[in-house]
Amino acid sequence: EPQAGSDVGALHSKAVKNADGTFAVSGQKIYISWGDHDFGGNVCHLVLARLPDGVPGTKGISLFIVPKFIPDADGNLGVANSLRVVSLEHKMGLHGSPTAVMEFDGATGWMVGAPNGGMAAMFTMMNNARLGVGTEGLGVAEASYQKALEFALDRKQGKTTVEGGTGSIADHADVRRMLLTMKAQIAVARAIILDTAINTDLANATGDKTFKTRAAFLTPIAKAFGTDTGSEVADLGIQVHGGMGFIEETGAAQFARDVRVTRIYEGTNGIQSMDLVARKLMDGGTAAFAVLEDIKATAANNPTLAAAEFALRQATETLLASDTLNSRFAGASAYLRAFALTLGGHYLTRGATDNNRTSLNAFYTAHFLPQVNALCASATSGDSLLYAINTDKLAG
Repeated sequence: EPQAGSDVGALHSKAVKNADGTFAVSGQKIYISWGDHDFGGNVCHLVLARLPDGVPGTKGISLFIVPKFIPDADGNLGVANSLRVVSLEHKMGLHGSPTAVMEFDGATGWMVGAPNGGMAAMFTMMNNARLGVGTEGLGVAEASYQKALEFALDRKQGKTTVEGGTGSIADHADVRRMLLTMKAQIAVARAIILDTAINTDLANATGDKTFKTRAAFLTPIAKAFGTDTGSEVADLGIQVHGGMGFIEETGAAQFARDVRVTRIYEGTNGIQSMDLVARKLMDGGTAAFAVLEDIKATAANNPTLAAAEFALRQATETLLASDTLNSRFAGASAYLRAFALTLGGHYLTRGATDNNRTSLNAFYTAHFLPQVNALCASATSGDSLLYAINTDKLAG
């Protein structure tokens, strides 16, 4: 809603029970993907709203299913419901998906789940959605890399200093650095997402809390790092193309525009980071330290990874000992990034089974893992520096 973006508990939409047991749902919703279309017979909206006796905040929110057309007694499409598209958003990208502002004016809806249980019901979808959006970022990154690699191998420019080189710009050191950075980061994002998905599937199949806890811990990392990878790789893809990357016809810029929103929707990456240092550390760090133990075992033959794991372990202990939650939040984004990069070293070291993978792991170890120490220092620096300059002085 306009006044309730990430702060879901601030929503104003309301639902009043009708005599027949349905609910009259009223309110305005924004950023609704495919809010209306004619690709199917009916369009059903899952809507969060508050009952008249609902308490303030997220604990007073219920979930309703509100169709475009109200079914008749036989389940056939009946009369149009009291909802409409107010407008479509004009976005910087993702133009294949219309984004609507929706208005519900006493629209007939049916409650999903228990009264005031809307947030819990929604999060059965949200965790999967966050993993899906991380995968979306990964997919765009892979497409951007493939296009950039094809261009770099085909583009002849300058003299190569590589013996036996092709003479393409892929042989130039800085272009090769960008291509390897893209390739390595994609490999890490893919591994994090796959590990999260595997633990999610195992948790669902077995009911084992160990898998459930691991999946829950990895989910914000998968979402944030997967989508950061999408944007960062797409940006490098433009750079590899040089001047042609700035020309629309090459298609390189579209990746950057389309993927940018993935760092925002389904919970901004800042909120994913806050979730990691708050809810995911509420167990005293048990889930985090379990992951770190796995990394430590892998790092036995990789001293740089061992150093990164040690720095991350110390940072975790420091955050757990923080006096205030805001102190954790101040370093949350750096902490999530440090965890993702360290996990990357863990996965790539384990997967270094042939020459190509060994070389990629060596590149990653040399260029990515040294960043972990700096990120951990930032993650544990506290919040005092953030508030040393008052808001009225930010423009000066």
